[in-house]
Amino acid sequence: MKVDFIRNLENSLNAKDLEFIRKNFRNEENQNIPKQFSKIINDFPKSKWKIKRLKSNLPDEEILRIKVFGEKIVNGEIYILESKFDYLFSIVNEKIDEGIIKNLFTTIRNDNKKIDISFNIPDRVLTGSKYDIDIILNKPLEEVIIAGAIKPHQVNSLFEQEILLEPLASGGIFKITRAPLKPGIQIWSGIIAHPEGMITFTKSIDIVDKI
Repeated sequence: MKVDFIRNLENSLNAKDLEFIRKNFRNEENQNIPKQFSKIINDFPKSKWKIKRLKSNLPDEEILRIKVFGEKIVNGEIYILESKFDYLFSIVNEKIDEGIIKNLFTTIRNDNKKIDISFNIPDRVLTGSKYDIDIILNKPLEEVIIAGAIKPHQVNSLFEQEILLEPLASGGIFKITRAPLKPGIQIWSGIIAHPEGMITFTKSIDIVDKI
């Protein structure tokens, strides 16, 4: 893959020009990936994209590390988007084919980083195994009800915010869950509502049959 392609892809995303992507993605990728990228651009029009090529252990596989930073003002409040993910794909007839997003972690928050929070979510787990998801408020508030929730959702979405809030009895979200029996990707989305602001997050987990 040529360096020019990475530069052109990065420039097209920063210029909000999805035509370059449509011309360089094959088949279903032509619809799916631009749809996800365009959602970010529509929600955060001033988003900045940075793309770096990573080394792959497979001869026919390319990996791009993509970082997105954006902000917008809604009802006088500033919402900050930070997203990082790896895009794995192959090249067929000089076009991107069979792409998949891995190692995704996205946050959208309007607290101006005032909430001291830790996300303890594994990057990969074994098929069928139990694992912990811990979203920890490092400075819990006394006598103040914090609300939050977390749920799994479909792979073809970079972030999702339709989550019903529930009161959190402790200082965060603590969940024990079980990985699917087949290898693949599991994605979790969650939200924390705090007096200082709101944080939504999305994290992908690689489900593998050996580590």
